[in-house]
Amino acid sequence: MRSLRVGNAPCSWGALEFDRTRQQAPIPYSRMLDELAETGYTGTELGDWGYMPTDPAQLRDELRRRGLVMLGAFVPVAFKDSAAHEPGLAVALRTARLLAAVASEPRPFLVLADNNGTVPERTHKAGRIAPADGLSPSEWRTFAGGVEHIARAVREETGLKTVFHHHCAGYVETPEEIATLLELTDPALVGLVFDTGHYAYGSGHGDVLGGLDRFGDRVWYVHFKDCHPEVAARARAHEWDYFEAVRHGVFCELGQGSVDFPAVLRWLKSRGYDGYVVVEQDVLPGMGTPRESAQRNREYLRSIEHYYIE
Repeated sequence: MRSLRVGNAPCSWGALEFDRTRQQAPIPYSRMLDELAETGYTGTELGDWGYMPTDPAQLRDELRRRGLVMLGAFVPVAFKDSAAHEPGLAVALRTARLLAAVASEPRPFLVLADNNGTVPERTHKAGRIAPADGLSPSEWRTFAGGVEHIARAVREETGLKTVFHHHCAGYVETPEEIATLLELTDPALVGLVFDTGHYAYGSGHGDVLGGLDRFGDRVWYVHFKDCHPEVAARARAHEWDYFEAVRHGVFCELGQGSVDFPAVLRWLKSRGYDGYVVVEQDVLPGMGTPRESAQRNREYLRSIEHYYIE
């Protein structure tokens, strides 16, 4: 019988990869991992480099003691700028080596993304991006070429697969931007981590199933995030930037927003998806009650997992 394998990630505890959010220290990794395991999750992502131990033996021990699998690591690179590609490659390979050293089953993914939240215009307009706000054809070639270059190097050196994370406040946010990146990259090298919440907010229409249908052949990994439609509407009406929208709770607990998770589970089942789904309820440091939210999110998924289990 197929079971629903569920992980969570440091961003649900306020440990984000955005420098400008670090107005206070995140919850220590040991407490985050304890709470993640105690609330019923069996996998985690690495979080920002240095948040968890970077010594393979120590990290393996931290995971083993809690019965956890390492699922992936998020590596942001400003791919629009060709000068950022080689430094980004160095970070990606360092990260991939650590992932490979602690890998079990399933093998973790190297998760590439734009350097989200660093371009003021895109950060300000997150959730309401227009075609004119995007990259030019030459910029797209630079961007996609950098993604493919890193993905190839990661595969050759570590054997790990690379997925790209579409993300609000970056240059790959809207459905058309996702489509362009996928068209310009080798489907054997670059997959997609489909994030339900970022798709709902970044698309402007919230048709998550339409996005899964459109990009399904490239979906190798899945993030479960919800999007509160009323907060999203207020964010657009008041022209909040990305961080203000997050601060107001645009990414709410699962089942409280617009994403139809039973339908998503049915879609995953129909496609024979047998990887992890990773809960990501992005919060800023100090926001909310992460452990309690993680518990409620896990209980919600248990209540609907029959849509996926055979």
